[in-house]
Amino acid sequence: MRFRHPDGSTVHLSYCTNVHPAENLEGVLAQLRDHCEPVRKRLGRDRLGIGLWLAKGAARSLINDPAQLRGLKGELERRGLEVVTLNGFPYEGFGAEEVKYRVYKPDWADPERLEHTTDLARLLAALLPDDVTEGSVSTLPLAWRTDFDEAAARTAHAALTTLAERLDALEELTGKSIRIALEPEPGCTVETTADAIGPLTDVASSRIGICVDTCHLATSFEEPSTALEALTEAGVTIPKAQLSAALHAEHPHLPEVRDALAAFAEPRFLHQTRTRTAAGLRGTDDLEEALAGEALPDGAPWRAHFHVPLHAPPAPPLTSTLPVLQETLARLVGGAEPLTRHLEVETYTWQALPPELRPRSRGRLAEGIAAELTLARDLLVDLGLKELP
Repeated sequence: MRFRHPDGSTVHLSYCTNVHPAENLEGVLAQLRDHCEPVRKRLGRDRLGIGLWLAKGAARSLINDPAQLRGLKGELERRGLEVVTLNGFPYEGFGAEEVKYRVYKPDWADPERLEHTTDLARLLAALLPDDVTEGSVSTLPLAWRTDFDEAAARTAHAALTTLAERLDALEELTGKSIRIALEPEPGCTVETTADAIGPLTDVASSRIGICVDTCHLATSFEEPSTALEALTEAGVTIPKAQLSAALHAEHPHLPEVRDALAAFAEPRFLHQTRTRTAAGLRGTDDLEEALAGEALPDGAPWRAHFHVPLHAPPAPPLTSTLPVLQETLARLVGGAEPLTRHLEVETYTWQALPPELRPRSRGRLAEGIAAELTLARDLLVDLGLKELP
């Protein structure tokens, strides 16, 4: 979906296909047929943006066979879909029964992360619509915090510098400008936007910026205005933002609140949980750990890294951090000119929701995704953007 910003530029809204995990090209093509096109039709749109997730296997198939790449682009066009952004964070296995810490491998100290991201940039340059010259790829925020020492940091810095050089060469070759966005996430080396400023200014390339994920921002209790102003002052670009909402518990000391939270403690994804204390931010790696004993103080609100549907917050006594999304979005695109032009709804946890909240069919899932995109569209229109055909 495209929107005209008051400054005349185009802002793109998509939804991320990592909610429909597929490890190979056949699975990607099935996603387009079984999920993405039905969402577009429910929205009554001739064109729908998708933030494509290409696992290692699918990406290598496309890189190695130009005919398959042309076929994918043709299939996108035939189904009324367009791609201006890729989600390059998960490498493979995102549809496994247990993902947890595996999603952070390989990290930026591993040469395979550089090669995979380079592949994604090349593929995106080929998949961009003919009238679009800018693409974005979101990626791992360097590494999970453990086992990442100074030597690993130097290796990661060198990899990002090499990547920036490759992106420069790619633009010279194709005329397409691809930018990479590190996505801060709780528990990672780069957990907050503040953590990103040092590494990104060290790389010193406008090709490498930050992906602001509003669930992660909220989980770490970052104030949107403070975070975005700091990025602007440091000259850190925002190639992409992900529109998502975290799980919020106002009174985690109450038994009924803990019972409600326990329904969201599931075995597939990691749900880092945070609270603010007088000594600063405290947290656990997973929601189950927070609920066990006294691992996390419960005298102040908790937030958990669980991407809940934007349009359907959990029932009381829980809620979502949708207000943080709204404030962040207003800062991102509500000013004289947008801070980013790529927005992606990323609720990948539909099938990890408590059983009674999970969609029971492809149709129900498509309805839910369409409802999220409708909410995002309405927020953009309220901010003065005009939806384009």
